[in-house]
Amino acid sequence: MIYLAQTDTTAGFLSKDLKKINALKNRDENQPCLITTAKFSELKTLARIPNAFKNYVRRAKKTTFIYANKKAIRVVRDCKHAEFLRENGYFYSSSANKHGCKFDEKWARSVADIIVDENFFESSPSSIKKFSKKRMFKIR
Repeated sequence: MIYLAQTDTTAGFLSKDLKKINALKNRDENQPCLITTAKFSELKTLARIPNAFKNYVRRAKKTTFIYANKKAIRVVRDCKHAEFLRENGYFYSSSANKHGCKFDEKWARSVADIIVDENFFESSPSSIKKFSKKRMFKIR
C-alpha cells in the first residue's frame, strides 16, 4: 500500500514496504529510505538510543537521526503529519517523485493507492543531525 501525503517537509510516499516505494520510484529495491514515526515507543523498537542521548532525541523536532548502519529515523512531532503517523504507526518515507526527477503532482496522484492530503508542496530539505563515530547510535 502506497500513501501520498504531505509530510512534515515535502510531499511524500509512505509505505510499510520499502521495496514497493523503491520500485515505484524506479530505483534499486534495497536502497534505504527514511523511517518516520510519531511515537517514542515505536522508536525504541526500531533503534537503541544510548542513555546520554535520550533527552536530546525526546526534545528534538523535525530532526533525522542517522545511525551507524545508515538507517535514518525521524520522530515527527507537532504537525498534521504526526497525527497520521500516530494513528498508523511508522512508515518508510520518500519524496513523491520519480528517482532523479522533480515533483509531478499528477504522476504522484496517479500511482498512489491512497491520497491522504489534498494540497501538496515541495519544501526545503529536512534538518539532519549526523553524529560523529563516538556519538553514533547502534542498532540492536
